[in-house]
Amino acid sequence: MTDTPVSNVLLVTVDSLRADAIEPYGGEYATPTLAALADRGTVFENAFAHGNWTPMSFPSILASRPVFADTGRIGVDGTTTLAERLRSAGVATGGFNAANGFLTEHWGYDDGFDDFDAFVGGGADGRAGEFVAAHPTWGAWLQLVTSPFRRAGSFLRGGSDEQPFTDASRMLDVEHEATSFLEEADGPFFLWVHYMDAHTPYVPAPRYLREVTDRRVGKARMLVAHVRTGLGWSVGDGTLADLRTLYQAAVRQVDASLDRLLASLDTAGLADDTAVVVAGDHGEEFMDHGHLAHYPKLYDELVHVPLLVDVPGLPAGRVPEHVGLDAIPPTVCDLLGVDPAPEWAGESLLPTLRDGVAPPDEPVVTVTVRGEDVTQQPIPRSLDEGELLVSARDADWLYIRNTETGAEELYDRRSDPEQRTDLATADDPSAVAARERLREAVLDHVTTLDAVDRDAPAAGVDEDIETRLEALGYR
Repeated sequence: MTDTPVSNVLLVTVDSLRADAIEPYGGEYATPTLAALADRGTVFENAFAHGNWTPMSFPSILASRPVFADTGRIGVDGTTTLAERLRSAGVATGGFNAANGFLTEHWGYDDGFDDFDAFVGGGADGRAGEFVAAHPTWGAWLQLVTSPFRRAGSFLRGGSDEQPFTDASRMLDVEHEATSFLEEADGPFFLWVHYMDAHTPYVPAPRYLREVTDRRVGKARMLVAHVRTGLGWSVGDGTLADLRTLYQAAVRQVDASLDRLLASLDTAGLADDTAVVVAGDHGEEFMDHGHLAHYPKLYDELVHVPLLVDVPGLPAGRVPEHVGLDAIPPTVCDLLGVDPAPEWAGESLLPTLRDGVAPPDEPVVTVTVRGEDVTQQPIPRSLDEGELLVSARDADWLYIRNTETGAEELYDRRSDPEQRTDLATADDPSAVAARERLREAVLDHVTTLDAVDRDAPAAGVDEDIETRLEALGYR
């Protein structure tokens, strides 16, 4: 390998993490680990996911490819993954996913990893862990009811209150395996960790609820919010506020876990030689456009995500230009002195990190597939399961097109950050220019997807994966 800034890379992805949920992007609540990482690294202020759901977004994150571009289906089969590229160059690879059923061997996400675990079956807590994995909302009730006893027992044993009573999100399993991987590392490595805490249903440990709210009685109401939304009852201002609080507590829980993971890097003597990349795979909606969670829409609350990169020895800073998450694989390769795969779509951000060079100016394209109803489940798993919606973004504008109906939307992200005023028919010269430029990017992408061979049938999913997907709301 050629001379590189670091020997190792830790990639941390956080499911459902919208940009404004953390301090470096103006978040209201403290996320001290991410704030410190941002202070010493680079904050990409306008980083965008290439999909609104994990299976739509992750092909770009771990294979720098648009979803559907190779097989017409979700997953990374049929292309070279980041882990495959690195392992072929002699880099040790580890991947630990906190039980997202869409990031498993079934869809090719284990390809190239020496050590891989998706934790989709069972748990460290035996039968109780298996039940919580399949019914995570019940884990929230267990945490609330048992919290006083757990804290008392921990105090009597001289322990701490840092860890949740039940590992509903599989965070502790991921931490343990990632730490073991670091302890055994004896050469260049790439370690990927994926957290699920911020994904609905939000089940933070009580201590993190206490950090984001002082409403002791309100904690029970927050858990009732799960029931109301799960039953499809109306969501008023109070329930919405409770859900936001649960979400922020879950984000804080991730921040604390990341702090322990970075401490493990330091303990192993690897911190000075390891670049750390943190990204959300997509965002989360709290009635911003009429729904909760992350249904098939392409507005900023679901697509604008954090992207933080800390490379020891390189200057800190903030980058206002737009970038897509498909830049992650070539950037990681560049950091480790490995050539990117020729079919990858993204370009390395190392020149930006090292020399302040502006990233490529191409619009970031994002896709989703919508069935007959916005809230229809399960998630479409191929291009043929609904209408294709495609958006194109830069730092200033957002264009959305329904490729089946031809309906268009256009928003000025600078003056209308919440995307309330549709300028698709505006005749203002700047709006016209933005519409034409971004429409061209969308139509080019649609042409690429239209050329994909979709004849190969999708394989069935095993019981453990289906159980986990159902637990996450994908029935």
